Amino acid sequence: MIIDFPLAFTKMSGTGNDFIIMDHRHPFVPVAEQPELARRICRRMFSVGADGLILIEDSDRADFSWRFYNADGSVAEMCGNGARCAARFAFTQAITGPKMTFETLAGIIEAQVLEESGDVRLRMTAPFDFRPDLQLRLGEMDREVYFINTGVPHAVIFVDDDETPVGEWGRQVRFHPLFQPAGTNANFVRLLPDGALQVRTYERGVEDETRACGTGAVAAALIAAMLGRAASPVRCITSGGESLTVLFDRAEGAGAEKVFLQGPARIIYEGKLTAESLM
Repeated sequence: MIIDFPLAFTKMSGTGNDFIIMDHRHPFVPVAEQPELARRICRRMFSVGADGLILIEDSDRADFSWRFYNADGSVAEMCGNGARCAARFAFTQAITGPKMTFETLAGIIEAQVLEESGDVRLRMTAPFDFRPDLQLRLGEMDREVYFINTGVPHAVIFVDDDETPVGEWGRQVRFHPLFQPAGTNANFVRLLPDGALQVRTYERGVEDETRACGTGAVAAALIAAMLGRAASPVRCITSGGESLTVLFDRAEGAGAEKVFLQGPARIIYEGKLTAESLM
C-alpha cells in the first residue's frame, strides 16, 4: 500500500457508532486501496478501531460527497449515524455551513447541524421495498419479519424482552436466502412502557451487534408506525443507551415522507496515522 504518512484523521461517535473520518478532497489514497485501508485501521486494539471509514470528497452535485466503508472494507450505500458525523465534520472543518447537502450512493442527503446542541438532523432518502408478513424460524418459534430499505436494507423483528441473542439471530437473518444477494441488517425492537423503542441492530459489514444504527432506528420507527405501535416523533434507544429521534409524515399505504433522523454526533479526538497503524 503506497500512501504518504502520517494521515490526519478525526474520530467521531454517533450514539455509539464510531467512525474514522478524513478530509479526502485532495485525494491521497487510491480508490483500489481504500477497502484495505478501512479493514486495517478499523481493527480494534491493533489500530484506531471503528465501525467504518468515511472519506470526504468533492462533488459537482452537492456541497461534498463521501466514500463510506464498513469495518470489513465493504461499501455501504448509506449510514445514518455516519452521515450525521460526516455532516458535523464538514461543518467544523468549514467545508460547508450548518445547512448542507452531500452525495451518497443512496442519493443526495440534506443535513443541518444544530449549533447549540451539536445534534445533527438528516433528511433521509424515501424508504422503499417494504415487504411485510415474512416468516423466519428464530430460536424455538417462527417470527414475523418486516423488511424495508431506508438507504440500506433492514429487517425488523419485534421482541418482548432484552434477552434476544442478537449476534446469533442477527447472523441468521443477515445471511438468509430471502435477503440475498445483498443481505440485510437485522433489528430487534422492543416497545418500552413510555412509548419509545429499544432498537438492537446486527449490522452487515461489521458482522456483529453495534452500539447504534441510524438507518436501523429509522426502519424500526417506520415499521412500528405502520403497525400502529408508534407515531412521529419516535424516540429510539440504542444498544449504547443513547437516544435518536425519527420524525416523518405518514403516506398512504406503507409509505412515509419527509423522514428525518436527529441525534448527537460527537468529536472524540483528532490524530495522525503512522504506517504502523496498518501492520
